[in-house]
Amino acid sequence: LPPSSCLAMVTLQPLDRGDVAALQAVRSWLRDGAPSTKPSFFSSWNFSYDPCSFEGVLCDHSAAGGASRVVSLNLGSAIAGSAGLRGRLHPALGSLSELLQLSLSPGRVAGLIPRTIGQLCKLQNLGLSHNRLAGTVPPQIGDLKRLIGLDFSFNRLTGGVPESLAALPSLISLGLAHNRLGGYLPASFSGAMALEQIDLRRNSFMGALPTTLPPSLQRLILSHNKLTGTLHPILSAPQLTFIDLSRNQLSGMIPAQIFSLPSLSSLLLSWNHLAGDVAPNDSVRISTLDLSFNELTGSISPRFAFVQNLLLNNNRFAGEVPAQFAEELLAASMKTLFLQHNYLTGFPPVAAESLPLTASLCIRYNCMPPPVDSLCPQNAGSQSIRPSDQCIP
Repeated sequence: LPPSSCLAMVTLQPLDRGDVAALQAVRSWLRDGAPSTKPSFFSSWNFSYDPCSFEGVLCDHSAAGGASRVVSLNLGSAIAGSAGLRGRLHPALGSLSELLQLSLSPGRVAGLIPRTIGQLCKLQNLGLSHNRLAGTVPPQIGDLKRLIGLDFSFNRLTGGVPESLAALPSLISLGLAHNRLGGYLPASFSGAMALEQIDLRRNSFMGALPTTLPPSLQRLILSHNKLTGTLHPILSAPQLTFIDLSRNQLSGMIPAQIFSLPSLSSLLLSWNHLAGDVAPNDSVRISTLDLSFNELTGSISPRFAFVQNLLLNNNRFAGEVPAQFAEELLAASMKTLFLQHNYLTGFPPVAAESLPLTASLCIRYNCMPPPVDSLCPQNAGSQSIRPSDQCIP
């Protein structure tokens, strides 16, 4: 055949010996989670062949030094319904020095997170969620200056959040939810200048909120902890779009400036000890605002009339409900209005048949008969009106 029709042959370099040894060690400590009719995750891991062909292994064949290097290791099948893997993570993971991504599919991998992961200086994404990992979060992970995403959620980790994690300059997402972590949060996250999401829900953190949050932060989720103190640190993050601090022990008044955060769409502060009057500076345009189960007092501001889902139940609000609330309900702009278990004395005239089908309204157990018979949530109780002796001025 003439030269123009010949196919160029590309010879791939063999995998670096150190990477081969590391993969062999990793494999020796892991096994498939449960018998399956499908091929096991490790069925392709035959070291008589090129490890770069193994499931979950991605190599860079143009790496400096001639030999190929592992740049991505995804342990376990991502197929829905997979039982995942069992066993432990081998410290040899720290020898895969060119690794950019390390992930572990949901399964039953237990034991400690190897401290050697802190040696993976090029690592950008680290996901080990939904397993049974225990022990503390290795502080050495704070040495991973290129790390963008970290997710250790849904494990059995204990201890606190290393201060070094709160200063990772490239970190965008920090996920440690659903663990057994506790102690105090880092005093400041100001060193994590790229951070957009913090999710530490369902742990046992105590003490105050960090005094300084990064201005880049968009989602702050710290619900189901034991946090105390006030809400004022939130104001250091003006780009927040989603805040969930429900089911903590936060106290004090709600700063009016929080309602004016320009991008905020959800503010969830239920089940705390927040008290005092609630007085926004301007009309509140938040989509979902949940202030239920607190100790808030005073009258309800008409500036909340433009909130789509407004939950103010189980507080100590008194007086009459602003007429604008009924107008927005009838216009179907307001979808949910929960005012049950307060001390309200009046509600604008509304006919039940005029309410849109999309409206959820509950005003049970106040100092007035409910003006309409509406469908309330299960925790609203069966009594329609508060006893008169509780409503004496």
